Amino acid sequence: MPVPHDGPLLDEAAGRLVRPYTVSGGRTHSTAALDLLSLVLATGTRPRSTLGPEHSQTLGLCAAPISVAEIAAHLKLPVAVAKVLISDLVDCGAVTAHPPRRPDTSTDRSLLEAVLDGLRRRL
Repeated sequence: MPVPHDGPLLDEAAGRLVRPYTVSGGRTHSTAALDLLSLVLATGTRPRSTLGPEHSQTLGLCAAPISVAEIAAHLKLPVAVAKVLISDLVDCGAVTAHPPRRPDTSTDRSLLEAVLDGLRRRL
């Protein structure tokens, strides 16, 4: 009787035995608006339905804020597949995903000019 396996099926010589898009059920588009730098964080809510081992791995990575790109790298999956897994978890309330904060562009020009003048005097 085979032993249950929680991680990706790997063969030392062949690598991953399950094709990446099989993990996402052949889906290539996520339902959540995610980009590479979106930060994902677990909510503490457990999914009601049984999800695959890759979903569990993804959820485990989200104990602290982590980017979509980092999740894909840890799972060794294409970003499109990782986005589908993450959006499944967003849809069931297990994680939240937020776009990265954009820098405040309302910096006072006179302040920047004063800093530049100060740097020029020092050099």
